[in-house]
Amino acid sequence: MIKHQKCKICRRLGEKIFLKGERCSSAKCAMVRRPFAPGQKAKKRRSALSEYGKELREKQKMKKLYGISESQFKKYVRQVLENRGKTENVADELINKIESRLDNVVFRLGWARSRSHAAQMVSHGHFMVNGRKVDIPSFSVSANDVISIRAGSKGKSTLKDLSEKMKKYSLPAWLVFDKDKIEGKVTKKPTTGDVQLPAEIATIFEYYSR
Repeated sequence: MIKHQKCKICRRLGEKIFLKGERCSSAKCAMVRRPFAPGQKAKKRRSALSEYGKELREKQKMKKLYGISESQFKKYVRQVLENRGKTENVADELINKIESRLDNVVFRLGWARSRSHAAQMVSHGHFMVNGRKVDIPSFSVSANDVISIRAGSKGKSTLKDLSEKMKKYSLPAWLVFDKDKIEGKVTKKPTTGDVQLPAEIATIFEYYSR
């Protein structure tokens, strides 16, 4: 995706969803310089949204944040809704499905600049799960799975000197990093308590329950 298009997504949604990595936390962020929708004048107020509009916006936030297609995201939500009698917390179940994607795990480990960068790296076959190469970004990892870097990929600039880089990086509670083996490990299922989300998950379920 072209860089300025990513900025337009945040401006259109009216909220930062951090699609450009570190730049989003800097003064260069488009939401800092131009915190209004593309095509609008700076002082123009956003019109009030209908209930459907609010639901649609929250759904779009989650999709764009994780870089998931509509068909894949809808599949995740439908699976959770179909099994809601078997799970205590449907929000936690949805977050587990999305956060457990290999591309997201690579991003959460700090091995990629953004989720889109992580997806690209996974599809190029740079990572292994439990010693086997996986090149499917949507591949779902489980508790106790080990994510490592293929020997031939360790020389890539992004993946060099990870032990040093990781000293300044704060991992989510459900991941650990072995600096000696240069491996990441999933310690438990991620839940809503482990992530900061820009969207209201209950509203997303309402959208797909229509």
